Amino acid sequence: MTLQSQDVIRRSATNGLTPPPDARHFEEQVTKLIDVTICTGCKACQGACDEWNNIRDKVGTCDGTYNNPRDLSPETWTVIRFDEYVDPNGKLEWLMRKDGCMHCQEPGCLKSCPAPGAIVQFANGIVDFESEHCIGCGYCMIGCPFNIPRVSEKDNHSYKCTLCADRVAVGQEPACAKTCTTGAISFGNRKEMLELAEARVAELKTRGFAEAGIYNPQGVGGTHVVYVLQHANDPEIYHGLPKNPEISPLVRGWKDWLKPIGALGFIGTIAAAFAHFAGVGPNTDQYAPPIGEEEEKTLKREEREVDEVVDIHNRRVLRREDKAANEEAAALQRQAEQASKKHDHNDGKAD
Repeated sequence: MTLQSQDVIRRSATNGLTPPPDARHFEEQVTKLIDVTICTGCKACQGACDEWNNIRDKVGTCDGTYNNPRDLSPETWTVIRFDEYVDPNGKLEWLMRKDGCMHCQEPGCLKSCPAPGAIVQFANGIVDFESEHCIGCGYCMIGCPFNIPRVSEKDNHSYKCTLCADRVAVGQEPACAKTCTTGAISFGNRKEMLELAEARVAELKTRGFAEAGIYNPQGVGGTHVVYVLQHANDPEIYHGLPKNPEISPLVRGWKDWLKPIGALGFIGTIAAAFAHFAGVGPNTDQYAPPIGEEEEKTLKREEREVDEVVDIHNRRVLRREDKAANEEAAALQRQAEQASKKHDHNDGKAD
């Protein structure tokens, strides 16, 4: 069975008004467990990822470390991070960590993506990119608290680890887990993987690693890629693994607050326009631009030819009798004003 639309429980840039059709929420959740304490840094997982996904990054240059490639890219979806750590007792440790998408239960990339359907989350927990819908805005990079997605300069699409969704859909494990030579990478049912992680932590504590623990951050709802760390109290020593990752407040504010407010404002504007139309009626006023000299001459000529007069400045056509009445009223008003002035003048002489 392959992953289909029925297996999708979330899509980017959609909401509860447009849910996935008949999403199968009962799909078994999966988890990849990475025990960094038994990772040897052989990079077999890197090679398997490149081989299965048919991706090849360009050859880089040596930077004096064992990090090669130096970082994730659109053509490199997983890398081994190497770090030297000196504990409080002065003991040197090699810390090696397989880095890639964490497949968060509450993915920041999906929440921040403005392209409908470009990022999906399946019922089994896998977060995948649908590149044909990607617009290359890079918002997924901003929304991801682990700094994982990368936008390609070739096609302007974003890429990351898919947790081999195509292999998982037919009952196979991811290519990296399949090829791991030391068993540092395990894959399976989420409950079983967490139980295995707890057993490994208990064993590490018997060996003197009192701070050993499981890295499954709840700030993103938990992840479907979890680590067993011997220094779980300080995950940042593992090449900057965030201690308390969470979705950026800017992303939450934009998606959870500003978008609903904007939608309400739009609905309010439409409602106000409808209420105005229903109560007052359509606006019939029209803007009359200043009249030109030629148009004024034309209007005056037409006034002489027809039994109508034109109010040039107000662009109105009046009947001649209306104009005569207006002129008569104006003449009477002038006479009244003159009589009033004469009366005032005579009163002044009498005084």
